[in-house]
Amino acid sequence: MTQQTAERTNVPYQELAARFRPIFGRIAAGASRREKDHELPAAQIRELADAGFGALRVPVEHGGLGASLPQLFALLTELAAADSNIPQALRAHFAFAEDRILAEPGPGRDVWLERFVRGELVGNSWTEVGAVEVGQVQTKVVPAPDLGPGQFRVNGTKYYSTGSIFADWIDVYSERTDTSTRIIAAVNAHQPGVTHGDDWDGFGQQTTGSGTSTFADAVVPEENLIDFDTRFKYQTAFYQAVLLVVQAGSIRAAQREFSDEVRARTRTFSHAAAPVWREDPQILQVIGELAAAGFAGEAIVDKVAAALQDAHDAALGLRAGHLTLEQEEQVNDAAELASAEAQVALTPLSVNAISHAFDALAASATSTAKNLDRHWRNARTVGNHNPYVFKARLVGDLSVNGTALPRVWAIGASAAAPPRTPLAGPNPAR
Repeated sequence: MTQQTAERTNVPYQELAARFRPIFGRIAAGASRREKDHELPAAQIRELADAGFGALRVPVEHGGLGASLPQLFALLTELAAADSNIPQALRAHFAFAEDRILAEPGPGRDVWLERFVRGELVGNSWTEVGAVEVGQVQTKVVPAPDLGPGQFRVNGTKYYSTGSIFADWIDVYSERTDTSTRIIAAVNAHQPGVTHGDDWDGFGQQTTGSGTSTFADAVVPEENLIDFDTRFKYQTAFYQAVLLVVQAGSIRAAQREFSDEVRARTRTFSHAAAPVWREDPQILQVIGELAAAGFAGEAIVDKVAAALQDAHDAALGLRAGHLTLEQEEQVNDAAELASAEAQVALTPLSVNAISHAFDALAASATSTAKNLDRHWRNARTVGNHNPYVFKARLVGDLSVNGTALPRVWAIGASAAAPPRTPLAGPNPAR
């Protein structure tokens, strides 16, 4: 079997889904309570990993489940409908796994595939803390010859470390001091030099385990230092696709819970269109519109996942000599465009659809005990992660002027921005 054939090995979707749906059901049953109590889903994530969820993309011949990218993202959408925090917590794991699956065959690749099959998970630490200029990296990887040949120390502080608190390994974006190379340091999370804080204070996606990660002389061997320029080219689109999953799954979760509320409601109004709430055509229309938005969200995710699969196949085709570099670049550009257009479409669709769902109930829909607002908060929160207004402009620039979309970008303080001065008094317009 050739490598290219091996990478495409997969089992039927319904077979994969049947393996995990009972777990998804248990996850959904406790999702609202976990959010209200701020209980991190560590046990739920571990159950998924033990069942092979983290090895979904690992080829069958390496002990994994051989899922295609459309299958992966369909399963993540089902998981998001159960608890939208968990796919985001696993976002870095699947991205790192994708990169290792595409790495050159050999022992270095195989050791990671074996780890994924054993249920080991990878977290994320990319975003620098503080007034760091765009493009600068303060987290450093320093040679540590005192620890032995090929040993390094990692020092730095990161924020938005989504999933790291659940992980065995941390994907740390950093810079080598000996070569000034931007790298990914795959750091073992189970060592004294690594600490995580669950201090993400957003009003949505509250149990993703995001927050501050600190590396104080954490040790990493050279074989776990990966040149960032060798990362898989569709990584930005891949990361964005997981956020699309959160939005699509949030719509489906809202559909499920609002439907349950409508079905169980016994009170009505004198001016309603029907004597029974669940038979009122206006109420049913609202739920139908929510369901249609869920269908659109799933279709959008599937379309982006297909583009990502094309990019994956193109990488293998380039390696095998079946495609030119220019052809492979075009496929990656198409994947980036798909994810950008999807984000521009799905962000307002999800937020508005879930907001409109409250019209299917009366004032009781706003009860904190019901916690229905979490679906809107979750969709709104991931919509703010990579501002879609910028993506809309970039898509427009491509359409009008042929300007290529950036496939890698950074966040940080603007060197051109003037220093902020404190206000003399209250600012009611802020």
